[in-house]
Amino acid sequence: MQFDFATTPRVIVRPGAMAAPGDWLAGLPGQRLFLITDPGLVSAGVVAPVLAALAAAGRDVTLYQDVEADPPEARVLATVAAARAAGAELVIGLGGGSSLDTAKLVALLAATPQPLADIYGIGLARGPRLPLVQIPTTAGTGSEVTPIAIVTTPTQEKKGVVSPLLYPDLAVLDADLTLGLPPAVTAMTGIDAMVHAIEAYTSKLKKNPLADSLAREALRLLYTNLPKVLANGQDREARSAMLAGSLMAGMAFANAPVGAVHALAYPLGGHFHVPHGLSNALVLAPVLAFNLPQAEALYAELAAVLDPAQRFAGPAAAAAWFVAEMERLVATMPFAQRLGEVGVTTTDLERLATDAMKVERLLVNNPRVMTFEAARDIYASVL
Repeated sequence: MQFDFATTPRVIVRPGAMAAPGDWLAGLPGQRLFLITDPGLVSAGVVAPVLAALAAAGRDVTLYQDVEADPPEARVLATVAAARAAGAELVIGLGGGSSLDTAKLVALLAATPQPLADIYGIGLARGPRLPLVQIPTTAGTGSEVTPIAIVTTPTQEKKGVVSPLLYPDLAVLDADLTLGLPPAVTAMTGIDAMVHAIEAYTSKLKKNPLADSLAREALRLLYTNLPKVLANGQDREARSAMLAGSLMAGMAFANAPVGAVHALAYPLGGHFHVPHGLSNALVLAPVLAFNLPQAEALYAELAAVLDPAQRFAGPAAAAAWFVAEMERLVATMPFAQRLGEVGVTTTDLERLATDAMKVERLLVNNPRVMTFEAARDIYASVL
């Protein structure tokens, strides 16, 4: 019973919170705000009312809307330069994981310049950073409560900056910002958050009771409400529950890190630009099956979270049901189900497995040792 646990110091989960930002801006320094988002949210009409509300609260706002998915190093550095040119005093990330991760690095590098290549890894970044607020518009990444920012290098590898400096000062979760999320994006990000909960619960090195409790409740909220928001994207209560579940899963995996699902997902994003949630979904079921011999007891416990009324014949039956149920759930989602659908061919399998094995930061957390051969076989099984 010894563990460290850290998270974002203040969290607001409230539909409509962005309509009155003066409530939470009052406690934050800085007159010149630098709002980071992506062009899709701008064209969808999500950003304009946020800008108007921030301006009405009496702050000066510069909008940066050129965030790219799987943020490339060059785009991150261009955003840092824009923030410095604007004289940014407070950074706001608005959007999915790419916008939130970019905002973390901008808040850090605009205040304390340092080469990105020097801070990939754990605990290498230097501070201080600018004040930082994160506002997710998807229920998936949990980036608003994690100390991690993922960047795509020029060699198409995904690398992470991991530092407590990247925890924001405040996370604002407003379900109204997610009401227009398309079903495919809702599904991808929802499965992503479920993977965070599952992998945190089975994390080999830093599993702890506080992360466990958050992971279980996150999984319950996400499993219960994902079908609801797919059936009715305007269900405000279910959307808010999804955000809360994503938040709790983020808190869990920030302290009990993820494993092989994410390690195998990263090369799919780096080489084929597959959205992160979809990458996780594509390899989830075979990785769960691979881990089953070492994770049986924990999967059995998660089965009881998904269906507390069901009486299983024993832990083995419960664990097998859990793996099968997650496979069934993914199969019902409105997105691609096979690697071939996202451009992967047989000739890519060796490269994918080679790159997955480089993600040692995550593979060490997996409940079962992942090998090159096993990774290649997992990719092949969903080709």
